[in-house]
Amino acid sequence: MTRSSSPRRRWPWALALFLLTFLPTLWIYQGLFSRLPLPVDGYRLEIARGASYSSVIDTLANDGILPDRWLARAWLRLQPGDKTLRAGVVQLQPPQSTISLLRLLGEGKLVIDSRLTVIEGTTYRDLRRLLAEHKNIKSTAIRDDAALLAMLGATEPSPEGLFAPDTYDIAVGDTDIGILEKLYARQQKILASEWASRAAGLPYATPYEALIMASIVEKETGMAEERPRIAGVFVRRLQRNMRLQTDPTVIYGMGPGFDGNLTRANLMRVTPYNTYRVSGLPPTPIALPGRAAIHAALHPAEGDEIYFVARGDGSHEFTSTLEDHNRAVQRYQLQRQSEYRSAPES
Repeated sequence: MTRSSSPRRRWPWALALFLLTFLPTLWIYQGLFSRLPLPVDGYRLEIARGASYSSVIDTLANDGILPDRWLARAWLRLQPGDKTLRAGVVQLQPPQSTISLLRLLGEGKLVIDSRLTVIEGTTYRDLRRLLAEHKNIKSTAIRDDAALLAMLGATEPSPEGLFAPDTYDIAVGDTDIGILEKLYARQQKILASEWASRAAGLPYATPYEALIMASIVEKETGMAEERPRIAGVFVRRLQRNMRLQTDPTVIYGMGPGFDGNLTRANLMRVTPYNTYRVSGLPPTPIALPGRAAIHAALHPAEGDEIYFVARGDGSHEFTSTLEDHNRAVQRYQLQRQSEYRSAPES
């Protein structure tokens, strides 16, 4: 007769089995879900462009934030999907666990100050200021326009207008010159594409002249849908040897000293940018035009309108004769003496 094992003999083995199962589970649970030792005021993590999860985990572990790098890597290997990290600066605030941190990093939700937004119509001077003030962009010693143009391989006389406005992702370590190279290359690509499909009979000898026109259209436009119509007015004025007579060019020619009050004396002052006093296009763009403005300059709306005046709500009244234009001025501008004038005159 076989004797059954004594309960006293079985319980140590049962306990050992329990401990072998429970303790690793507890260790894994605590490693993944316990609160990380983040400073009360947070922890700043820089994620460089192209950085891997492994390198970020090493950084966190070396700084004492992540208690177990092996466990973090093991959990990541079990996760499906893309393991790409979004570059930028992350400000980690408690409470966070290993799992919540890795998930949020993967989603890019914790990245801050990682983008640069350049609005259509921004000037080159303001673009350089945006670059200098961005926390994640390294400034270089290059400040001279001629040196910058040479570095870009640009043959234009000025950097104004040569950079494409948009929103760009910024990675830790990006330099102002590197970003300008990127924006320049994009604007060149846009201009080449739009030039290749341009309308027939336009009064531009080169793509650069179209860029100059696009910058004027950009500064005159209050409503996006009016860009082609505004471009049409200016194109017809050039074709008829009429001066453009547009205020934004005058203001640009006055430089940073402009106080916001455009006077008749300003309009009488002769500068290369005063399109009330000189014929044709100004010598350079007056701002950074977006693709829509470039497209409008190269695909202007057809019609016979050669005047427009601001209504005061961002839109314009377009007219074909001086008589109708003067009536529009009476209706919209003389009623608002302080209204900014943005219409070409005869």
